[in-house]
Amino acid sequence: MGLFKKNPFGHILFIKRWLIRILGVFTHQRYKGFNTLEIEGSEIIRNLPDKNVLFVSNHQTYFADVVAMFHVFNASLSGREDTLKNVGYLWNPKLNVYYVAAAETMKKSLLTKIFAYAGSISVERTWRSEGKDVKRQVKMSDISNIGKALNDGWVITFPQGTTTPWKPLRKGTAHIIKKYKPVVVPVVIDGFRRSFDKKGLRVKKKGILQNMVIKEPLDIDYENESFDAIIEKLEYAIEQHPSFLKVISQKDLLALEEENELRRFRNSKKI
Repeated sequence: MGLFKKNPFGHILFIKRWLIRILGVFTHQRYKGFNTLEIEGSEIIRNLPDKNVLFVSNHQTYFADVVAMFHVFNASLSGREDTLKNVGYLWNPKLNVYYVAAAETMKKSLLTKIFAYAGSISVERTWRSEGKDVKRQVKMSDISNIGKALNDGWVITFPQGTTTPWKPLRKGTAHIIKKYKPVVVPVVIDGFRRSFDKKGLRVKKKGILQNMVIKEPLDIDYENESFDAIIEKLEYAIEQHPSFLKVISQKDLLALEEENELRRFRNSKKI
């Protein structure tokens, strides 16, 4: 690889490699130290093609979720089985991993600009801007950039577009799936909201058991399934469908989840 070789977005891969290494070393203890990340599905990561893979996940913090995925993906590809043991997996990271993020978020500070260089596909939100509700058309350049990233590698997206649980999924994700026909891999995360602040930069609480489950790719009929059918399939896959709230209220469910996580962590310490 040439020293100044670039990816399709003009980012120099040599710089991106070192950013991932450095950020990975600084954040490793957030998932295997201060807190413990329980992983399921490493073998699924290893069996995926090198490009045109779309990871679809629920969302709990701005940055901690996607940083954890960078760790898990690279650890899995280097042969680790559902563990982040030994941060050496970051020496040769997968460089064609991208994530979809709001453009206004990625421009706010030097740190967010560094995160953006490490793999962000910045898009203009159509429903929210600078803390206010808006309604605007999807920028076709944003869709094209996601397609460009899929053509080059893997893309992580959070189709709810918010860290608030149980919100409806944005139909733009279904449009991307119909248009580019990627392998769609659901990811379900938990524990990040309790571990970190909303931005995912500050450790809010230690000793929390975090979870990340990588599920088998979805079976999607790209030609015949409707946008609504695909959205519903995604909602079930990332466990954000409204039916999950029919038996218990959202407030009680969140409280129960927190209680269960604390109990599981205490039990793990006893083993």
